[in-house]
Amino acid sequence: MATISASLFMALDGAVDPSVGNWHFPYFNEEMGRAVEGTHDADVMLFGRVTYDSFAGAWPDRETAGEEDAGFAKKLGDMRKIVVSHRPLEFTWRNSEQLQGSLVDAVTALKADPAIRKIALSGSVSVVRELLAAGLLDELHLFVHPALAGSGLRLFPDGGPGLPLRLISSQPFATGVLYLVYGPDPNPPGGSYQEARENLPQE
Repeated sequence: MATISASLFMALDGAVDPSVGNWHFPYFNEEMGRAVEGTHDADVMLFGRVTYDSFAGAWPDRETAGEEDAGFAKKLGDMRKIVVSHRPLEFTWRNSEQLQGSLVDAVTALKADPAIRKIALSGSVSVVRELLAAGLLDELHLFVHPALAGSGLRLFPDGGPGLPLRLISSQPFATGVLYLVYGPDPNPPGGSYQEARENLPQE
């Protein structure tokens, strides 16, 4: 069965939209670049429409330009790309298609496809939220920056459902960015305030 992973850049206050403010690019270095490329090592990329439009508006031109990021741009272009949208879309970026039917049903079918090893998301906050709620996301990759965005879209909005996660791995970068990978926690810890008090230092 295919695994599904999502990766997002995140400011310390939870914002996940790097286009708001200047909290992301000052921290992007070669170390982060290698990690980001690894999160895009997949057979299929799944996008929300807004994120797809951002990618499609940049990466084909970068591939054509033939500069240092052209190899990564070609990798994205060659990959199968599925876009989640409620309105009909037309595509100019090769290997792009629109998701048909409900997100949960379509992703469940993709996970069961023996020809697919890994499905990846980049950004696409609304899609990530829905997959998390449906229990379909296997890994959540967060690049947490040591800066406050001050405003912007947040991955976990107020009033959202509670969801226990387990830490799979953590890696600090030289810039102070923390690269954290979480997965579902089928056996979350229990306990009460009274039990927690018993772990406090005793006089």
